[in-house]
Amino acid sequence: MIKNLLDDITDDIPAIERALKLQKKAASVGFDWKNSKDIIKKIEEELAEIQDALNNKLSPDNLSEELGDLIFSCINLARHYQIDPEVALNKTNNKFIKRFNYIEHSLRKRNKLILNISLEEMDRLWEEAKKDTI
Repeated sequence: MIKNLLDDITDDIPAIERALKLQKKAASVGFDWKNSKDIIKKIEEELAEIQDALNNKLSPDNLSEELGDLIFSCINLARHYQIDPEVALNKTNNKFIKRFNYIEHSLRKRNKLILNISLEEMDRLWEEAKKDTI
């Protein structure tokens, strides 16, 4: 039986890790972007397809597929620059937590509850947090 190049990359691993392995394996035989500009064009294309799906009120399955394409392309950009997307995403998660905690802490100092303030006020505090946190 003929074995395909990607057959040994199973679906029982986390999706980010699987995407990286698939991309690296394909790149090993020359199926890869030559430069980051082309990857960024692909990301922009995928983002436009998401906007089109939203504008045309496509099904959640269609939108999910388009989001998956965008994420896969972003992982490709990270791989191109030897950035571990898992590490990058965890850094962003931690940054989000710090900023959101800033919002809650600021509100507590003013004896306010997050459930009782507007999105605009949350956005204003978010922008403050961006200046005060990493």
